[in-house]
Amino acid sequence: MADIEALGRDALAEHDDVRAILAGIPEEDWERPTPAAGWTVRDQLSHLAYFDGAARLSMVDPDAFRALRAEALQDIEKFVAATLDYGRGMPGAELLDRFTEERRSLVEAARAVPEGVRIPWYGPDMSVASSITARIMETWAHSQDVADALGVTRPLTGRLRHVCDIGIRARPFAYRSRGLELPDAPLRVELVAPDGAVWEWGPAEAADRVTGSALDFALVVTQRRLLADTALEAEGDDARTWIGFAQAFAGNPTSTDPGRGGLPH
Repeated sequence: MADIEALGRDALAEHDDVRAILAGIPEEDWERPTPAAGWTVRDQLSHLAYFDGAARLSMVDPDAFRALRAEALQDIEKFVAATLDYGRGMPGAELLDRFTEERRSLVEAARAVPEGVRIPWYGPDMSVASSITARIMETWAHSQDVADALGVTRPLTGRLRHVCDIGIRARPFAYRSRGLELPDAPLRVELVAPDGAVWEWGPAEAADRVTGSALDFALVVTQRRLLADTALEAEGDDARTWIGFAQAFAGNPTSTDPGRGGLPH
């Protein structure tokens, strides 16, 4: 069984890294554009805080969440605008504090959900562990946009494994969302972790394989970097096909734009 306590600690630690970047920045930096076209630093944090609140609601009041989801799906553009409006019209420091409260409340809610319960989301229902892991991945991805916008480098930690793991587990979805059949051939992924260890997925004898640093892999599967801008290596047609459109998040199929245009995920 997944260790919800450990996942909760990692979710809080990812929040702490974002807070360390943003605490005390000049107010004008909250309006800096990020690599995602049309999104400012403020928008990135609004997105994270909003969906932390949504994830908490899915745990404490699933019916209320389903009602909000149904309303959102009726007008996606209006829904996306609402997620960004969450943090507009307030000082950046206040938005940061709201994110802190949303994250803490989410982790508390996750700890209280009975074991084995599945919760609703915008796609299929999921386990609490999957929900928290997804929030860790989203936090890491969106904070990369923030770091890029502010010109800072984030510390690399073992929590990067969550991002890599969800990117690999989302492989069937990446194929399915594009109307493609998932190949039968096994896939091997070998990544060098921040501490120099090697993280491994799939059988060692697989001909199709992706190798490189965990950081490069995480940047590619969250579509924060183009494959060509990393040192990742893919061997085999299936591996090359998948890593070309891999995405660690749910939603419509997307691909990394050279100019990082369009909505971030």
